[in-house]
Amino acid sequence: MGVKTIMVIGAGQMGAGIAQVCAQAGYEVFLNDLKPEFVERGLSGIKKNLNRNVDKGRMTAAQMEAAVSRIAASTDLQDAGKADLVIEAAVENIDIKAKIFAQLDEIAPEHAILASNTSSLPITEIAAATKRPEKVIGMHFMNPVPVMKLVEIIRGLATAEEVYQTIEEITKTLDKVPVEVNDFPGFVSNRILMPMINEAIYTLYEGVAEKEAIDEVMKLGMNHPMGPLTLADFIGLDTCLYIMETLHEGFGDDKYRPCPLLRKYVKAGWLGKKSGRGFYTYE
Repeated sequence: MGVKTIMVIGAGQMGAGIAQVCAQAGYEVFLNDLKPEFVERGLSGIKKNLNRNVDKGRMTAAQMEAAVSRIAASTDLQDAGKADLVIEAAVENIDIKAKIFAQLDEIAPEHAILASNTSSLPITEIAAATKRPEKVIGMHFMNPVPVMKLVEIIRGLATAEEVYQTIEEITKTLDKVPVEVNDFPGFVSNRILMPMINEAIYTLYEGVAEKEAIDEVMKLGMNHPMGPLTLADFIGLDTCLYIMETLHEGFGDDKYRPCPLLRKYVKAGWLGKKSGRGFYTYE
């Protein structure tokens, strides 16, 4: 199953990162979002990242220009008609994703694989919105995409073996490490990470220690590169809350109940680094 053209839906931090690594690997890429300014912001971030790589001697100016030239801006979902693989990186909401996949199913060529970068939602349920569930798969990239090596690959109930093998091979061409994971809420990464972050928030909520102390304990004591509260700010507290709710609903177990302080911050619009304030304040 030859893949030459990849369409990425969503030009935010994750989508732009996915588009960048695909273009660097030699694929023709459509970077799609709802508005031209969203796509432009994504492209601007990609160029800034690649420029940094040139400055650090990781790539030449010619390689950077070649990668950028392979990315086409798109605000029309009909461009999926030219793609061999579509990677959806839209907002983490099952209704929105199901709607996108139903539309892609109508537009994308019969041979095209439809992948989701969901961090916690069931691939089987997303696939059910299409008439090609055997060609639907999860590709969960880690943030920041250009730096992080892991991609969790998630088979839905109906995902074909050939589709899995193709996606595994493509992941390797992106210089990433594919890891096969079964279709359970949160997969492996977020099923383990998010309850840890949630517990750190409970520790703050219950007054066990100050935020700096909690982060310091995990950095120095557990050798984590950043503390869980800082990490939550980087991920986005709204995303953390949504994943905890997905885990809580999916497993029906109170150990996944989101901390009230997390809910409070999200309602206040304190979403972390992207909003300028979360557990910490960002200029």
